[in-house]
Amino acid sequence: MHHYLPGYMNDELKQRAEKLHLGEIKRHIFLCCEQTKPKCCNREDGLVSWEYLKTRLNDLQLTGAGGIYRTKANCLRICQQGPIAVVYPEGVWYHSCTPEVLERIIQEHLIGGRPVTEYVITP
Repeated sequence: MHHYLPGYMNDELKQRAEKLHLGEIKRHIFLCCEQTKPKCCNREDGLVSWEYLKTRLNDLQLTGAGGIYRTKANCLRICQQGPIAVVYPEGVWYHSCTPEVLERIIQEHLIGGRPVTEYVITP
């Protein structure tokens, strides 16, 4: 019964958090992709970008203990010049996130800590 008490974290949840290296995350990128109603870009382009992001982060060993977390978002509500991405903790929003642009975001922002200004939506 204890697993329903507020504030109680069961062993399975602890193990999952450890497996995902949640305590080591430095940056988190959300990518608008596979939307229910695609508006910012067509569905196929969004999925190509998502697959590229997943593959590159894995290839570069940035997922998990590498400190970068990624999440597919159904819609980030910009709905223009997509795919759209946002990187936290900085809160930098990007437009036109093709694989080429994502490579720059990975290298310059996620690894290097410098936003890719040409594609930044917010100042």
